[in-house]
Amino acid sequence: MKWIPLSSEEQIQEIKANSLQKPQVIFKHSTRCAISSMARNRLDSHDPKVSVDFYFLDILSNRQLSGKIAHDFGIRHESPQILLIKNGICTYHESHSGIQMEEILEQAGL
Repeated sequence: MKWIPLSSEEQIQEIKANSLQKPQVIFKHSTRCAISSMARNRLDSHDPKVSVDFYFLDILSNRQLSGKIAHDFGIRHESPQILLIKNGICTYHESHSGIQMEEILEQAGL
């Protein structure tokens, strides 16, 4: 899995803009949470050959950014959490054991 580190508010605007061309995925991860680590391991075990950008947000290092993402996309913050952004909006989100690469790709239309 090739992750793009997410660490600035400017990147949120880039994600929204890029989502007009192709789906964008944000994975909100807590390095202190075993469930979050399991979800990341499940995602890391895939190397999807698809046109999707996968962003990785360490919520412990970027708490304010995590809150801004929840606010901007109108979703409740959870960790771990996956957000699928298409056409500038969050069209799908899931958390904890519900995070599955197959479901993300299906929701992305791939």
